[in-house]
Amino acid sequence: MDVAVTQEAKRKPAAVDYQTEPSRYKHWRLSFDGPVATLTMDVAEDGGIRPGYKLKLNSYDLGVDIELHDALQRIRFEHPEIRSVVFASAKNRIFCSGANIYMLGLSSHAWKVNFCKFTNETRIGIEDASRNSGLKFLAACNGTTAGGGYELALACDEIVLVDDRSSAVSLPELPLLGVLPGTGGLTRLTDKRKVRKDLADLFCTNQDGVRGQRAKDWRLVDGVVKPQQFAEQVRHRALKLAELSDRPVGAIGVSLTPLEKETDEAGLHYKHVDVQFNRAARTATMTVRVAKSVDLQTAEQAYAAGANWWPLQMARELDDAILSLRTNELELGLWVLKTAGNPDAVLAMDKFILSHQDNWFVREVLGMMRRTFARLEVTSRSIYAVVEPGSCFAGTLLELALAADRIYMRDTEEGDRTTMTLSEMNFGPLPMVNRLSRLAARFYEDAAQIESLRSQIGKKLSPREALDAGLVTAAPDDLDWEDEIRQAMESRAAQSPDALTGLEANLRFGPKETTETRIFGRLSAWQNWIFIRPNAIGPNGALKVYGTGAPVKFDCEKV
Repeated sequence: MDVAVTQEAKRKPAAVDYQTEPSRYKHWRLSFDGPVATLTMDVAEDGGIRPGYKLKLNSYDLGVDIELHDALQRIRFEHPEIRSVVFASAKNRIFCSGANIYMLGLSSHAWKVNFCKFTNETRIGIEDASRNSGLKFLAACNGTTAGGGYELALACDEIVLVDDRSSAVSLPELPLLGVLPGTGGLTRLTDKRKVRKDLADLFCTNQDGVRGQRAKDWRLVDGVVKPQQFAEQVRHRALKLAELSDRPVGAIGVSLTPLEKETDEAGLHYKHVDVQFNRAARTATMTVRVAKSVDLQTAEQAYAAGANWWPLQMARELDDAILSLRTNELELGLWVLKTAGNPDAVLAMDKFILSHQDNWFVREVLGMMRRTFARLEVTSRSIYAVVEPGSCFAGTLLELALAADRIYMRDTEEGDRTTMTLSEMNFGPLPMVNRLSRLAARFYEDAAQIESLRSQIGKKLSPREALDAGLVTAAPDDLDWEDEIRQAMESRAAQSPDALTGLEANLRFGPKETTETRIFGRLSAWQNWIFIRPNAIGPNGALKVYGTGAPVKFDCEKV
């Protein structure tokens, strides 16, 4: 038995846990000074999430970014007095050298893809906080700022670079490693910082980067400061950014207590979210349960509930489930979304949240739901929503169905009705990464159709009404239900997962492009292809020979 256990452990690495808290951090220090928080990067060389590489020069892996994600969540919820955040480094003359190259060289394709996706979401979360939460961000680049380190800086509102004649910003992935800057660097150069395309071309094909006044002239940074004035200027700019914030003064934060989670062979089990595995069918059925009633009248009551308030706890549990499934359950290719509970409770909660958005805590909870739901469309899994008697696809939770590739609704007898219900929450407060509501994306911003749906807010729509309104894919009756669902799942499982991922990514967002969709779509698709090409990971590919002294040998056929 011991031998079998050992062999199984070799076949399947330990599951990644996305839950952490500051006392467990290995790589970041979080400090507070008035309205300014400082996140200091001090990566432990021997602290990699997987063995086989050292995290030198403030390079990072998934474990470093899990801590960063957690720290940002704690600033949002536990420290409402914070109005600006400084990213700093504890290493002398090194800000961050980016994703660890040896980790990338050793990792499977799936690990690289999921790693890049999570780091993208974390950096997009920084911009989301700046746009929606009143938090402003400053990158204090005290030295070498390369690759993913510069991409972290690009996610900030301002970048200050030390002017010491040697420190540079760079995106050296193409000339050095034969890959692309995979965490939004290319896209933010053009979309966000408006770097001219010829200068961006020069910048991204020169591994040494750009330093000093030229970096500012090219719009790569916002300021260059001599070492003697660097700390003072960073503090000054952080306070100036804090003045732009509408975060509350004197508010007390809400502690993000650990999630209660059980993991076993059957699935993942939380208080409000339950995931059941069917490995034979390659499915994961995710059920979100709703509180029975809503008794809240004031924002203070929601605040008193803290991390146990249903919308926040549900969103945190769902977020953890999505991330865990992505990383640890690669072969469960079809996620089946279900809900259970009282639709009226969700509708009341939606009304409460939307009428109290001026409260900092309620606003942050809405942001947590927005970011969590947005993970669904960028996840490379097929997603079906199943609406049955007892389901609670209403308002906020209807967004789960609208994120799915298909929605099946059971047309039952009159005495055992299946319904779905729209609320104001379906018309903008929980947008996808293309900044459209899921209804607007579903109907290609057809104003007449969206207005027609708005007139149905609060009505419990029957399967026939939902089908006529274009809200569901199919509404089989009781006689056909079991066979139709079984066939839909079996046919999905029989098709190419690679091709399905491409299909889903092309269909989910429609024609509207944003920086985020370009990062997750165009950039990620090319990077994923490059990651499996011999010029990157072949025996003589740039990622494989890096650091060995061996020359790179490229296949010169340009495909």
